[in-house]
Amino acid sequence: MTEIASPFISHPRITVLGVQPGHPPFRIVEIDGAVIGEAKSFTDVLVAAAAYGIPVHDADDPAVVRWVGGDKLTWHPR
Repeated sequence: MTEIASPFISHPRITVLGVQPGHPPFRIVEIDGAVIGEAKSFTDVLVAAAAYGIPVHDADDPAVVRWVGGDKLTWHPR
């Protein structure tokens, strides 16, 4: 068998949680496990990452950003 016993599981520095109801709806953003605020758009996530010195070249890369309850285009409750 060529697979390793425990596969690598990445822990990205940025986690964007599911959409919360509000006017407008928002998502909680965590960086390095700490809540740093809320984002109302994808741009807010990029601004927060830049403020913490984290370059985001590919927001679809799960090693960079973990999207919970949707992806970078999900900004309204389902």
